[in-house]
Amino acid sequence: MMPDQQGKRSILVVGSINMDVVSKVERFPQPGETLSGLGTSFFPGGKGANQAAAAAKAGAACSMIGAVGSDPFGDALVGSLEDSGVGVQSVLTKEGTSGLAIITVNADGENHIVLSEGANGLLTAEDAAAEADWDGVYAVLLQNEIPWETGTAVIRSAGEAGVRVWLNPAPAREVPAELLPLLDTLIVNETEAAAVSGILVGDIGSAEAAASELLSRGARRVVVTLGEQGCLYAEAAGDPFAVPAYKVEAADTTAAGDTFIGAFAAACAQGSEAREALRFASAAAAVAVTRQGAQSSIPSKAEVEAFMAGELARK
Repeated sequence: MMPDQQGKRSILVVGSINMDVVSKVERFPQPGETLSGLGTSFFPGGKGANQAAAAAKAGAACSMIGAVGSDPFGDALVGSLEDSGVGVQSVLTKEGTSGLAIITVNADGENHIVLSEGANGLLTAEDAAAEADWDGVYAVLLQNEIPWETGTAVIRSAGEAGVRVWLNPAPAREVPAELLPLLDTLIVNETEAAAVSGILVGDIGSAEAAASELLSRGARRVVVTLGEQGCLYAEAAGDPFAVPAYKVEAADTTAAGDTFIGAFAAACAQGSEAREALRFASAAAAVAVTRQGAQSSIPSKAEVEAFMAGELARK
């Protein structure tokens, strides 16, 4: 694991590493329709890798447990993480293909994504147990792009070690009732909130209802992200509150949620209170959506702070 730098508490991410194949279109095709694309690019991505890159770029010491394939994409994916400052000693190489995300982005910056798990599907609970070192870890970040059994084993192991577990259940799926009390922080968008809580979410009011339901089931903190409507924060002790989103012109929303999560985790690990950390995370996501790609769009801590200073000066 990457050593803690300058007294910072570290972040460990256990999750997916993908190559994003991104095609730009004017609009999304209808079923059975063929459209001419406006260009195709390759960007290192994957929810786990994106969150790790975001945490590292936001100033946290961060390392990752994951898997890439033995194909030509593998070295590029590991190199991108290293370039972002992520410790990659526990990124394993599996025989076969790396994970792929086939992404279509329309003229409004919205995206459709199809995942091919590749090596991510071969990351086992035994792999994670062999690579995990909980010493000095502030929190472990998990998503749903590796086998559920692997993620569950990590949640239980982290809990036994007294390490905070942050779960972003994406792609959306129900979280078993016995796991919710093991979660320090559950971060969900509207779709994920509905899948986990059973409550449809479309605004701050319904987000608060979903968060309240999840808290009642045992989660300690819940963050519901609502895109342009900002986000809602709720915890067992204290009143919920909303944090507005920054208004920017979106070019590509591919890694916005992952940037938000990684930046939020990094800010918390560095001592920020929840409201301050959420403002920082919202600013990081706002900068990211103005850029193309996944990890290539994630801003540094200095860039986020400069953006926030500029927004404050304009008010």
